[in-house]
Amino acid sequence: MSKSAKSRNIVDARVGLRVRSRRQMLGMSQTALAEQLGVTFQQVQKYEKGSNRISSSRLQQIADALGKPVSFFFDHQPTSAEQALHGDIADLMAFMGSRDGLQLNRAFAAITDPAVRRAVRDLVEALARDSERDQGKT
Repeated sequence: MSKSAKSRNIVDARVGLRVRSRRQMLGMSQTALAEQLGVTFQQVQKYEKGSNRISSSRLQQIADALGKPVSFFFDHQPTSAEQALHGDIADLMAFMGSRDGLQLNRAFAAITDPAVRRAVRDLVEALARDSERDQGKT
């Protein structure tokens, strides 16, 4: 097993995703966060990917820089049983923390008409089904 595979665990990855999601929500660059922490932007990238663990003192600095309590980064952490039952949550969390995920959620949240929201949801679900069918033909 590689060093990366050994040292990376789901909690580190989820905390990193929460850091990235909050940073992007604030419109803050990795460089700006890195400057506040006194590290390189590459180090921030490693924290966000979960490949480098965040120490408790560093997490406190990150929480302060991002305007959230430390507990924010641990919200919704799955138990071992939940991990087994919901293996695809990590993929969903990764998407939600991505630039596309954030933009899609912001745009969707701006739709105030419930009928339009349902129509958009139905459209996206139909496109996803078509995409799954197309991938099955390959």
